[in-house]
Amino acid sequence: MRATRIGLVLFGVILAFGALFAAGPRAGLLMSIGLGFGLVLEGMRVGFAGPWRLMVAERDARGFVALLFAIGLAALAALPLLAAAPDELIGAHAPVGIGMIIGAFFFGMAMQLVFGCGSGTLVNAGSGNAVGAVALVAFIAGSFLGTLHLGWWTAIGSLPVITLQGVFGAGGGVVATLAALGAVGVVALRAADPDKRLPATRLLVAAVLLAALATLNLLVAGQPWGIVYGLGLWGAKIAQAAGADLAATAFWSAPVHAARLRESVLLDVTSLTNFGLIAGAFIAMRWRPVVAAQTGALRAQSWLAVAVAGLVLGYTARMAFGCNVGAFFSGIATGSLHGWVWFAAAFAGSTIGIRLRPILLQPASRPPLAEAQAR
Repeated sequence: MRATRIGLVLFGVILAFGALFAAGPRAGLLMSIGLGFGLVLEGMRVGFAGPWRLMVAERDARGFVALLFAIGLAALAALPLLAAAPDELIGAHAPVGIGMIIGAFFFGMAMQLVFGCGSGTLVNAGSGNAVGAVALVAFIAGSFLGTLHLGWWTAIGSLPVITLQGVFGAGGGVVATLAALGAVGVVALRAADPDKRLPATRLLVAAVLLAALATLNLLVAGQPWGIVYGLGLWGAKIAQAAGADLAATAFWSAPVHAARLRESVLLDVTSLTNFGLIAGAFIAMRWRPVVAAQTGALRAQSWLAVAVAGLVLGYTARMAFGCNVGAFFSGIATGSLHGWVWFAAAFAGSTIGIRLRPILLQPASRPPLAEAQAR
């Protein structure tokens, strides 16, 4: 076991220094930050889809409240930083629109069918979960397809980008964000079982670490923690390698996106943290003395449901300008109104997805994946 752990440490170090030598110091730092995200999410057994399910199905608010705490801590750092350096740092800001709301709703539904959101899919794939691997491939395809239709969805009706700091001022934005998070937390605590309200120390430590890593990501990348763009870029590069002419598409012909297609993925900040997140989850899983089985025995039609749900997950994440990370966590933490609207729509969709799980995910001969693996 000791030799295995030494090898895992070396693996992480090689990845970080490999990115550094291949693409520069910032790439090495972002790969390290991604490794940190993966280590925390897998190593401390935290995520997004799981706490939402537990809140609805079991009146267990502990993980959900810990997420709100993490977002609040991230906001305390991000909002003043954005105000202090508006030319160097950008927030996860997007317009509220019909397509965005529809996308968030169906994203919330689909994430409960693949045991994870965007980050959860990466974590599950990195930790050896077969459902996560299938969902990740489909997510990449769906996210790319979503870029091809994004213009149509935004054209059917959107408001201008609205931020809480834009409405209330820099200080007022912080107060409004924390007050809204507190109000949601109170509602969750009142709805929860009395024995399942306060997060354990492990969850609070994980929340602090996630907020710290998100702040580092903002400072190093110049933008908040995100997942979806990197996956869509991977899909676009695969399509381009297969002969697709993406210069004829509105999204990929835009100068900033066309540049990403020409460059190495190691120059894309979101791809770097995604790679690191997958590797960090792998390290955390293999670090344990006993590695639990990560494959579920599902019927053939259930695997089809996972693949379709993964495709929907990627497509709707692009429609909604982000997933639980880019829209919910980073959107709210950087003051975007769309983050709050995304949360409401996705949570509503998630409640339906929870009810669809036993219908669509049928075990073959033994129970499906453990609920603890839901991210």
